[in-house]
Amino acid sequence: MEAKIIDGNAIAKEVRTEWRLRAEYLTRLGVQPGLAVIIVGNNPASSIYVRNKAKACDETGIYSEIHEFLENASQNQVIERIQELNKDSKIHGILVQLPLPRHFEINKIIASIAVEKDADGFHLYNVGALVAGQTLFPPCTPSGVMKMLEKIGIVIEGRHAVVVGRSNIVGKPMALMLLEKSATVTICTSKTHNLMEHTVRADILVTAIGKPRIISADMVKSGATVIDVGINLMSDGKLTGDVDFNLVKKKAGYITPVPGGVGPMTITMLLCNTIKAAERFYAQISA
Repeated sequence: MEAKIIDGNAIAKEVRTEWRLRAEYLTRLGVQPGLAVIIVGNNPASSIYVRNKAKACDETGIYSEIHEFLENASQNQVIERIQELNKDSKIHGILVQLPLPRHFEINKIIASIAVEKDADGFHLYNVGALVAGQTLFPPCTPSGVMKMLEKIGIVIEGRHAVVVGRSNIVGKPMALMLLEKSATVTICTSKTHNLMEHTVRADILVTAIGKPRIISADMVKSGATVIDVGINLMSDGKLTGDVDFNLVKKKAGYITPVPGGVGPMTITMLLCNTIKAAERFYAQISA
């Protein structure tokens, strides 16, 4: 029996409908949630992502602005713009589209965003607060994964979760979120010896390592929930994940496709974080 395909688009639509109601309510109170997106350079993929985010904002009742900079823009120019947006009362979330040009210090750029407007959840405060389970805005991709698991009714407590990948954006926060829900968590990296020894024991397997089809069927436990965060562009122009989807789906219990799995949830959680930030702002000005 083949795995149930986790439809990220359908779940994202459901979640966005819930949050649109919150955005509309806030707007009626006089505070329309606002998101500012900063993009530096002319990376084609980044431009597509930014347009998709602006479209999603419009559909969810969020005001959005796109601030574009040339490839050779200075780091100080971008930081100055961020500081202006930090003071702008109509902007409640700020996102810097990655990757940035090589002459930028990513950590310095992210740190210049006000914590209360960190819609992407990348600020050191929000990432660090995950350890205590008190982050204001969780990183969007791992929180999107957690929302998917919730929506399809996957029990996390007491289960063995294996996360393949240790990035600050996905791997590390993903492990912390699963741990917060009382899973037993194993983190694997590209240097892990005998990766299969760990993945085959996972009830929940999340892979975000950026290596096409590195997870084969013999590396997956029968009936496991497999979440593929990897996005790899192949020579034929098609996208594939870290999981050998066609073979693994014959063994797993649940599986996400690429594309159409985790991706839509990442943007969705960005919208949620922006609306939450606007709610916090309203609570402050109306106190």
